[in-house]
Amino acid sequence: MARLSKISMIFAAGTALFSDGYANGVIGSVNTILKILYPEAVKHHNYSKTLTSVAFAGTVVGMLVFGWISDKIGRKFGMMAATGIVAFFSALSAASAGAHHNASGLLAMLCACRFLLGIGVGAEYPCGSVAASEQSEEEGIAKNAQHRWFALATSAKQSLVYPVTGGDTYVTFLDTMIDFGFVISSFVPVVLFWIFGNDHLRAIWRLSLGLGVVPALAVLIWRLNMQNPSHYRKNSMRDTQIPYWLVIRRYWVSLLAISLTWFIYDFITYPFGIYSSTVVDTITGGNTSLSVVFGWATVINLFYMPGTIGGAFVVDYLGPKHTMILGLVLQAIIGFIMSGLYVQLKHHIGAFAVVYGIFLSFGELGPGNCLGLLAAKSAPTATRGQYYGLAAAVGKVGAFAGTWSFPAIIDDFGGADSNRGNTGPFWIGSGLAIVSALITFFFIRPLSHDGLVEEDRLFREYLEAHGYDTSKMGFVDPDDEWSQDSLPEKDADKVVDT
Repeated sequence: MARLSKISMIFAAGTALFSDGYANGVIGSVNTILKILYPEAVKHHNYSKTLTSVAFAGTVVGMLVFGWISDKIGRKFGMMAATGIVAFFSALSAASAGAHHNASGLLAMLCACRFLLGIGVGAEYPCGSVAASEQSEEEGIAKNAQHRWFALATSAKQSLVYPVTGGDTYVTFLDTMIDFGFVISSFVPVVLFWIFGNDHLRAIWRLSLGLGVVPALAVLIWRLNMQNPSHYRKNSMRDTQIPYWLVIRRYWVSLLAISLTWFIYDFITYPFGIYSSTVVDTITGGNTSLSVVFGWATVINLFYMPGTIGGAFVVDYLGPKHTMILGLVLQAIIGFIMSGLYVQLKHHIGAFAVVYGIFLSFGELGPGNCLGLLAAKSAPTATRGQYYGLAAAVGKVGAFAGTWSFPAIIDDFGGADSNRGNTGPFWIGSGLAIVSALITFFFIRPLSHDGLVEEDRLFREYLEAHGYDTSKMGFVDPDDEWSQDSLPEKDADKVVDT
């Protein structure tokens, strides 16, 4: 029972990424409906891309701001605030309305809500994911399963939007808990369409957004009885000044390497997603029926699950670094194959779909599962939230850059209707995957089990060698609910001795 309780705390910290995956993913289906209901307003103000862009911006803000909050105020406070923001603005998004039923006003309010919701989504990365990483190394968690539970509870791929059926319909994708949230976010509009039909699209898009409140509130209740992880209580710099210059001198290389690999991964994920349009268009014969489009969006999102679940069991044996390299190299090989044999494969859609599914799975096995692990466990507890938040924010910028740049690259290669236009960017993407694997090999250190304890010990020694007083690290306020006085006696002794 004690072991199950420890594991449940990992999922309590990480499972909110399911609600974030849902909130991010469902906007793809909503975008499709909004184009049908308000075609002129959407086209005139380019709201489809604006909805995506403001969510990106909000997520970056959330990652950076809550990275500091996670370190200086607390993991639990950050997680509770993040979940509350997601729940509140999911509800407000569903209630969006313009003055006098004005479509432009409705869409403008929806954009504002998406930005603020994005802050809550971004906040989960340096708060929930970081807390999950620390919970995964609590006493009672088997050493050979520490990375696995973190990967299953979180995973860290960024959300993107890519065109399907001629560029007019959008679906979205992401990873384990996040991946599952995206699968459900694709399936819910299908069910609502079955219930309400084509004559009640307003009910479908509002309910699709509003149902995002349910998982967020469920996680909020789950987290009420959580504590800040013991690693944070013993090693934080909440009550003292963080020596940023010393931190930068020690960790800048690993932070830069992880940030670059995250940027590259999210940058190249966009063009690979375009293959989904080939699969869907061929299978459906260009069918634009919402039930068909939403149904195939769900199938495409399911492609991610084998890789992310299987990878969670591989990562404890190979380690995050080598699992990531393996996934990147295999994904690059499949990407080269799909590019080189594009003409032949597009005439055999079954083979195309299988190869495409394998490609997606390798992405989840490697960087999809391991980027978050590497970012969360390469930094000391005192600055882990800011380290993770900054790396994730750089990745999000890469996703944004890919979203806007690759359509232009496709046009330069001959357009989406040409074989060269469809394959050219993927040669670039596969090459960048190899670059990312090389960066990982040369500049990212391997992680060991119980590595957080060792890294915190080395970090304290490093600070002391440079004249920093480490006696104020940890919760030192005797009136604090989670001060060292409330820790088990052996843990309190460790804090004092250090």
